[in-house]
Amino acid sequence: MSSFTSVLIVSPQPNGKDWKLARSFTYHIGSKYSQSYIRVPAGFITDFATIPKCFLWWLPYWAKYQKAPVIHDWLYNVKKIMGNPITQKKADDIFLEAMLIEWRHHKSRRIIAYMEYFAVRLFGGLYWSSFFRKRI
Repeated sequence: MSSFTSVLIVSPQPNGKDWKLARSFTYHIGSKYSQSYIRVPAGFITDFATIPKCFLWWLPYWAKYQKAPVIHDWLYNVKKIMGNPITQKKADDIFLEAMLIEWRHHKSRRIIAYMEYFAVRLFGGLYWSSFFRKRI
């Protein structure tokens, strides 16, 4: 089972929608002790889950403010894992994996995770390949 190895500590930004990581955190891909991991550095700015307001009605509060969306935002910005280029699909697949791990104690985790996964598969290309994504 994959794992997050540290807590998420963020600070709200003056614009009211973005958050800045106060401390880096790491996610091991595929298994808890995997040698393949993602480290999101302190100072990275995230908005957690980038979801149009008209779709927020189905997203539980706990689902937006978690580590998985931060991992996804980071991957969409750097497009690499440990220096190796990745595809958008790889970033989205890791997002799904991270959501399922992080939300393993919530009864609706699979439904919410797959809804978010399909949303990023459908609309994520707008951010992956354009000026819409945040710059680090």
